Amino acid sequence: MNTHLYSQVDTTDTNKDEILRNDIRQLGRILGDTVREQHGAEIFNLIENVRQNSIRFSRDLNRPARHELESILDCLTNDQTTLLIRAFSYFSHLTNIAEDQHHIRRTRAHLIGGSAARKDSLVNAICELHKAGITTTALLNFFESATIIPVLTAHPTEVQRKSILNCQMVITRLLDERDRIKLTPEELHTNEEGIKRAILTLWQTRMLRTSKLSVLDEVENGLSFYDQTFLRELPHLYANLEDRAFQFDSSSKEIELPTFMKMGSWIGGDRDGNPFVTAEVLEETLAMQAKRVFLFYFDELQMLSSQLSMATLLVEVSSKLVALAALSPDQSAHRADEPYRRAISHIQSRLSATFNWLALKEIDSGVAKNEKMSHHYSSAKEFVSDLDIIHESLHANGSIALTKGRLRHLRRAVRIFGFYLAPIDLRQNSDVHERVIAELYSAVTPSVNYLDLDENQRVTLLMNEIRSARPLTSDYLSYSDETHSELSIFRAAFTAHQKYGKDAVPNCIISKTNSVSDILEVALLLKESGLLHPIEGKLDVNIVPLFETIHDLQSSSNIMNSLFNIQQYTRLLESRENAQEVMLGYSDSNKDGGFLTSNWELYKSELELIRVFARHRVRLRLFHGRGGSVGRGGGPSFQAIIAQPAGAVQGQIRLTEQGEVITAKYGNPELGRRNLEVLVAATLEASLLGKATEVTSPLFLSTMEELSRFAFRTYRQLVYETEGFERYFWESTVISEIANLNIGSRPASRKKTSSIEDLRAIPWVFSWSQCRLMLPGWFGFGSAVESYIAAHPENGLETLRSMFKSWPFFSNLLSNMEMVLAKSDIGIASRYAQLVTDTGIRHLIFSHLALEHETTISMLKAISQQDELLEANPLLKRSISNRFPYLAPLNHVQVELLKRYRNGDLDERVRRGIHLSINGIAAGLRNSG
Repeated sequence: MNTHLYSQVDTTDTNKDEILRNDIRQLGRILGDTVREQHGAEIFNLIENVRQNSIRFSRDLNRPARHELESILDCLTNDQTTLLIRAFSYFSHLTNIAEDQHHIRRTRAHLIGGSAARKDSLVNAICELHKAGITTTALLNFFESATIIPVLTAHPTEVQRKSILNCQMVITRLLDERDRIKLTPEELHTNEEGIKRAILTLWQTRMLRTSKLSVLDEVENGLSFYDQTFLRELPHLYANLEDRAFQFDSSSKEIELPTFMKMGSWIGGDRDGNPFVTAEVLEETLAMQAKRVFLFYFDELQMLSSQLSMATLLVEVSSKLVALAALSPDQSAHRADEPYRRAISHIQSRLSATFNWLALKEIDSGVAKNEKMSHHYSSAKEFVSDLDIIHESLHANGSIALTKGRLRHLRRAVRIFGFYLAPIDLRQNSDVHERVIAELYSAVTPSVNYLDLDENQRVTLLMNEIRSARPLTSDYLSYSDETHSELSIFRAAFTAHQKYGKDAVPNCIISKTNSVSDILEVALLLKESGLLHPIEGKLDVNIVPLFETIHDLQSSSNIMNSLFNIQQYTRLLESRENAQEVMLGYSDSNKDGGFLTSNWELYKSELELIRVFARHRVRLRLFHGRGGSVGRGGGPSFQAIIAQPAGAVQGQIRLTEQGEVITAKYGNPELGRRNLEVLVAATLEASLLGKATEVTSPLFLSTMEELSRFAFRTYRQLVYETEGFERYFWESTVISEIANLNIGSRPASRKKTSSIEDLRAIPWVFSWSQCRLMLPGWFGFGSAVESYIAAHPENGLETLRSMFKSWPFFSNLLSNMEMVLAKSDIGIASRYAQLVTDTGIRHLIFSHLALEHETTISMLKAISQQDELLEANPLLKRSISNRFPYLAPLNHVQVELLKRYRNGDLDERVRRGIHLSINGIAAGLRNSG
């Protein structure tokens, strides 16, 4: 057979995409063989018939193929439907694996062939810095103050089970093995047999969860990415950067960079709308994270001990190393002259004692109790210091090469992950803090009704309390469950600081921030829990306002300006290196004001924040609450960072990584390192190569303001002012079914209502993706452009074309929108519209949606001067064209199952089929939530 599975192919072959096609075909063939073996030829032939007709229709618009396809799909039994959904869903998963592996394959081929570095690569960024004359000193200064943190968040629409991901990792490893190693015929046969077994296991593994995820389940899922990627690839990234960044400076010595990049997490600390995140959950999350990182350290020390077998008969060692080895509990005569192994044995002993101490395990023996009290490391810095002794001894005694491998990565890992693995952010809605503060005052000063005070009165009251050393809370008073829960979690954060260090819980994020008092309420709660010290003027965590709605974004700079005018607060900031973090919400601002206005208000708020922070001489760190889909701020990370306003990055950036995007970016270790490098490369370029004083053309700014005004009016009129739109949304999408799917611990809505205002942004976007309309990623743009050109008939279109060519913000905006439109399908969306029972509402709203969709595509093509979508991105265009034939049947059967279910067919197979189809469509679209 002429297949990549049976014969290894030269990855530098000029017909490079043929290798990918072979992989996809053969993974599909094995899946088909599995279906036939498990369920017989009749089911296989049915699925194959659907596949072939779908391909013919998708590629050639073959109408007979469409009619035959529809007639087959409409007559399926519930069991047949389930099998078909599973087959097409798994094919999408396998296609994702093949495409990811092809990306790695092509990257390696380019590197081996000496091709020019990709624009978004770390190598290219370093070369550009060198060309720009950035000195070693300037680069070191940058890293000394830089902060780059991707933050993993639990995702209410992450549909893949960890068991499924495990099977996929096996297939990925086997495909990668074929690319890297020239296998013998026997080895190649073994490799393919392994793929067959993995696909069979995949097919026989339940795709859906039978019970709802708990928060700790989400924690466990998040931890798996540390095992697969972060624990090893982050130290690898640092080593690569240290070796490359200073290669152009012959005078520079061996350099170890400060730890500027870590991973962050919301999982186990994000309470906004999630009542299941409690103080106990936070404590257990920290314990689970600690256990995971300690197990990694134990394994690495064991391997390091096996490698550092040097004997004093043959090498000299430092006096510090001798002293460290003398403390070893290992008294074996066989290792008496092996000081490195004995030193590592001592480190292992101390690390074990530390783990026991952190876990608060009761140890009965007197020796163990003494060890628990005095032998443990009091901080990760002490652990690093012992490893540094080994490093320095090797370095000083002719063994520099031995410092470059496992020891180097372990030393770096401890600096990154400490004893807590990943810093956990706390997050809660400002409304909750407001109620808690009101209750605390009512308990001690009944005459003060906090909720009735105006903003100035609240600020005065709060500042007086924050300055005071006296406590506002008392253990002798009773509080409501909500207040008790909030106080408990802040106290759990205080305990975490004592056990794991202050970096374990470093941030407190305030959702729905719309006033200075919202920020000061948290400051007061931190004081009550021992995390703010009024006398010393010290703050142990960052207080991070999150501005989410359009109004809040517009108010953000004024709020921060007023906050910085409070001397007591700026004094607290001095204890945080005079840096203030501000989080910007992409999701809710989009749901509130639409795609175009959301992006524009985010951009403007950044510009104003830059000015305010500069005036007050406070360092700005922006935290971007970006999701996977474009409707939630998603899109290529490099372009998104480069497109930030001048001065917005300054070496400081945090951004969320959510749901299926975590799997896509970090499920594969090599892709994971590549994505981490992209963040570093973009931050380097934006900070050191960007023009801090660059001024965007006033014409461009006024044009965007005008476009935003048109788009906002169009969006609000449809979503919030059109009678029946809420009903259209709930009936034409799978939002009701998503709310019942066991895919996250967090409810789909903040309140028990069906209003769009209360709906979380993630299921809002996810639902529109499922029906292939993708409304949050484009709606309003077409009308806005049309209106702008009509108002400026002489030069309107040329102005927009100029913006597209020369303004990164605008070109990135249109590029992301183009990707969304390429994945949308108005024909499929029309089938979902048929689910709306009120024909008047259906025709009114869908006709509006269809017209705006057509207008948006037309205007986008006119600005970018393309005849087709994605002309400039053939790789993405190819990927989408490969997927569409396998998505259309899933959408079709999903609509049919929704009809049955909503008409009263409560067969469990129908409900399960709907949920399976949600999984399959999400897999095919990749960034849908």
